[in-house]
Amino acid sequence: MARTVLILGAGIGGIVAAETLRKLLPSEDRVVVVERERNHVFAPSLLWHMTGDNDAAAFTRPLSALSSKGIELVTGELTRIDPATLSVDVGGKTLTGDAMVVALGADYAPETIAGLVDAGFNLYTLEGAQEIRDALDTFEGGRIVVLTAAPAYKCPAAPYEAAMLVDAYCKKRRLRQETTVTVYAAEPAPMLVTGPVIGAQVTGMLKRKGIPYFATHQVTKVEAGSLHFANGATAAFDLLLYVPPHRAPAVVKAAGLCAESGWIAVDRETLETQFPAVYAIGDVTSIPLKMGRPLPKAGVFANGQAQVVAKNIARAWTGQGETARFDGHGMCFLEIGGGMAGVGSGNFYAEPTPDVRMRTPNPIWHLGKVLYEKYWLWRQF
Repeated sequence: MARTVLILGAGIGGIVAAETLRKLLPSEDRVVVVERERNHVFAPSLLWHMTGDNDAAAFTRPLSALSSKGIELVTGELTRIDPATLSVDVGGKTLTGDAMVVALGADYAPETIAGLVDAGFNLYTLEGAQEIRDALDTFEGGRIVVLTAAPAYKCPAAPYEAAMLVDAYCKKRRLRQETTVTVYAAEPAPMLVTGPVIGAQVTGMLKRKGIPYFATHQVTKVEAGSLHFANGATAAFDLLLYVPPHRAPAVVKAAGLCAESGWIAVDRETLETQFPAVYAIGDVTSIPLKMGRPLPKAGVFANGQAQVVAKNIARAWTGQGETARFDGHGMCFLEIGGGMAGVGSGNFYAEPTPDVRMRTPNPIWHLGKVLYEKYWLWRQF
């Protein structure tokens, strides 16, 4: 009897889950991906787009290419998810499966901070990266602020990379003498879940580049070129680049999938939810760690989780293969400008604290990130 797996979302996790399942399942079983966007954007490349080092065509691909691999793509807005019946409504139609993988990521909510949308540019969207690129092209010096508008967000390295890449951009244009680049962060330390050693390393990188860093500054409103923080401090800016607050998609909340954290709770090894045959992976989930903070939201974890879920669904349906478990290992690059990057890696499930180490930035790790982008796009599309 033919079966159907519904994969909701075509980000890194959704794509890896779909392609892995397609390889492991019999041809008569259907792999259906539901996605509202028509193009895949490789998010790690947005920072290079911001500084004019690539064009959008270099890191975007049409999702229609998935059909050549035997994956069915349904394009449209999800309006209902029923995890109890394994069904969804999209584009006025109802789809029903035998298993469901929720990989819808996080929605951005910059409008929850008064004045933020009109005052600055979103680091985490293609449109925002293009707007930053245009603003930097005409920038002639002044105060640049990189802001994290909430203490938890995906890609924990990204705002710190952004600050250092903007610093390098200003040096390249010989504007650094006339420019200040400052980071205001809602969190108490850079990449907090990786521990104090890496936090100190990142803070040191910023300091050596002359980038002041202000931790535990929760922005409350933005007005007239000024940031206002919960601690009473203010900061003026001429150009504001921000990481927006994140939240789970409304359709996920309406489905009753979210726990008290506001995200989907899953088994940390199998990614199973409270509903039978329903899994959740990537940024839409929250996995608490022993240290008291959740597993970071990052593409590397979505990738690993997707492979685990796909293998276990295939095993349940075919009886072949071994049970897979997600072990919490991951890595990420840290761009610092000037064709240099570091890389952090380790076991985030280690207890009592994650065992993560940062390797010294050098040109090889930067090349590694460049090559990984090319490999990802070639491999998946």
